[in-house]
Amino acid sequence: MKRYFKAEPFSGYKELIGPKDGVLEYLALGKAVLAAGQTYRASTEGYETVIVLLKGKATVAAEGRTWSGLGGRDSVFQGKATAVYVPCRSSFEIRAETALEAAICMVKAEHRFEPFVIRPEEVVVHKRGKDAWQREVHDIVADNAEGRVHRVVLGETFNEPGQWSSYPPHKHDGEHAPEEPHFEEVYYYQVDPEQGFGVQLHYTKDGTIDDAYIIRPGDSFAIDKGYHPVAAAGGYRVYYLWFMAGRTGRKLLPYDDPDHRWLK
Repeated sequence: MKRYFKAEPFSGYKELIGPKDGVLEYLALGKAVLAAGQTYRASTEGYETVIVLLKGKATVAAEGRTWSGLGGRDSVFQGKATAVYVPCRSSFEIRAETALEAAICMVKAEHRFEPFVIRPEEVVVHKRGKDAWQREVHDIVADNAEGRVHRVVLGETFNEPGQWSSYPPHKHDGEHAPEEPHFEEVYYYQVDPEQGFGVQLHYTKDGTIDDAYIIRPGDSFAIDKGYHPVAAAGGYRVYYLWFMAGRTGRKLLPYDDPDHRWLK
C-alpha cells in the first residue's frame, strides 16, 4: 500500500492524497498553486475543508462571505498561518492576490457549521519536547474550534535542524482503545533551505510496517496506523502541516510506544 507521495511540479489544483489511494477513510489533501489574479473554485461536498495559506496573499469567499488580504507569508517558515474553514456541502473560491500556494485539507463530515477565518494572532504556539526532540507546534484548528467544526484538528509543526518530533514515537489508530483514540492523519512537508531533507519513520510493533522515507519539499504522507516520528537533517529545518480526524471525537490522547516512554 502506498502511503508516501513525492512532490511533482504543477500549476492550478492537484489532489495529493484522496479516496483513489485507498489508504484513508476520513481525510483527503489537495493543493492549489495560483499566479496572481488566478482563481480556484470548488465544492466541499461531504468534506469540511480548511484552506491553509502556505505562501502568498489571497481573497477567499464562502457561504456569501468574502475575506480579502488574507495571508502574506513568503514561505511557511515566515510567520504563523492564516486559514479559512468551510463547512461540508458548501463551496468556496480562492483568488490569488499574489503568487499563491494553498493546502486544501478535507475531512469527512456530516454536520454543517459557519465558515470562519483563523488569523495568525489566533494560532496557539506550543514549545514541546526536550534534548534532541524539541519542536514548535502551532495549533490552528484545535481547542479554539471546539463547537465550530465537526471532526477536523489541524496545525503546523516546525523541527529545528537535527531535532525530532512526534517523539517519543506515538500513534493514534485505536489499537489500544479506549486508552488510545482513533485518528487518521496527513502530513505535508517543507524544508528550509529547500535543498535539504528530513526523514519520516513509520512502523508498527508487529513489524508489518517498518519504513523510512526521505522528506523533500512538497511531499505528503497518509497515516492510517502506526508510529510516525520525524527527524530534520543537520542544518535544515523541517516543517509539516498536519491534520487528523477519526471515530473518537476531537480529543487528542496519543499512545506512546511503551519501549520509549522512559524518554519522557
